[in-house]
Amino acid sequence: MKLARTAAIALATGLLAAAPALAQVSQSCIAGLKSRVTRAGVPASLAARALDGARYNEKVVRFSRTQPEFRTPVWDYMTFLVDEPRVADGMANMQKWGKTLEAVEKRFGTDRYIIAALWGIESDYGQIKGEFFLPHAMANLVCANRKKDLFTRQLIAGLKLVQSGDVKYDDLYSSWASAFGQTQFIPETYQRLAVDFDGDGRRDLVNSVPDALASTANFLVKAGWRSSEPWGFEVKLPAGYKGPSGRKRRASVQDWARRGITNVDGSPLKSNFQAGLLLPAGVNGPAFLVGRNFDALYSYNAAESYALAIGHLSDRLKGRGTIAARWPTNDPGLTRAQRLQLQILLLKAGYDIGEADGKIGPVTTVAIKGVQKKNGMKPNGRPSMAVYKALGGR
Repeated sequence: MKLARTAAIALATGLLAAAPALAQVSQSCIAGLKSRVTRAGVPASLAARALDGARYNEKVVRFSRTQPEFRTPVWDYMTFLVDEPRVADGMANMQKWGKTLEAVEKRFGTDRYIIAALWGIESDYGQIKGEFFLPHAMANLVCANRKKDLFTRQLIAGLKLVQSGDVKYDDLYSSWASAFGQTQFIPETYQRLAVDFDGDGRRDLVNSVPDALASTANFLVKAGWRSSEPWGFEVKLPAGYKGPSGRKRRASVQDWARRGITNVDGSPLKSNFQAGLLLPAGVNGPAFLVGRNFDALYSYNAAESYALAIGHLSDRLKGRGTIAARWPTNDPGLTRAQRLQLQILLLKAGYDIGEADGKIGPVTTVAIKGVQKKNGMKPNGRPSMAVYKALGGR
């Protein structure tokens, strides 16, 4: 049963049909891009080196149309991002880079656990490198009319970072949207907020952990981080709660206490800051009071689930427990290890999805839909515990 292979062939056929037209458009677009880049002050030789080999990349364009923070159930997102290996690796890296984190905290007033958590979520503590060559990714997005002005600016800024000596040309590998380095700055943000913290005269967020951590702290400070406040914390709602919610509808913690909200253990709230009530899965799921520091995390990647993952991982790095309330689902999400095992099980079941790497792409999604159809589930392609168990996972 080679369902995924059939889907992959169909996908490839569609792309091959589309590629010639897109490639033709891209070549004229590339010429215009090179002209714009050089007018912005980038040497013509560097512009040509960066752009002459650009070719249509379906994956970059596809990724620009959707982001997991906005289409993935929050319980899947949190399970994937904050698992036990991520916590253990974070604690080990905090010990390894303890002096640097202490120095960053002292200089910028940020919480070292937050900085470490953001580092862990963004690049798995420097282990994950960018997948796409930044100039080619930006050329694809511009030529596909995906926020042309924004991505043209990132292209120019990225090449200027090379020109200035902060970034090596061969290190220009990024996400589809141009974020790169150990804590994933887009080039314009890199230009504006990167810090040389190791004192070598370069702001190297790709190879220098001190530069990356300090630059992240600088970002959060500029985004409004307050050293006197927490990012937030989990709370317990009174039965039948129908009051206000939303991270922007702030009131004092004591105002929330007067509405019957308590700490998760039922004890009275004692904090003193302005907070909003975050209900990422509605009133039947976990609840959190979050303040301005949560907003600073949100500004790093504009998704509440992302900011929540950073905050929760920072708590785990402090030795605190998992989220107390249960997510309102009878089909939980999978950890990174379980996603990898899911792919191994799909291969064993005859689904030709290529190499198992733990990344749920379109071919794996089609295979999952096949399993779901076979087992009478809704064929939505979600890598869930039900699918995992249907394939024999434990």
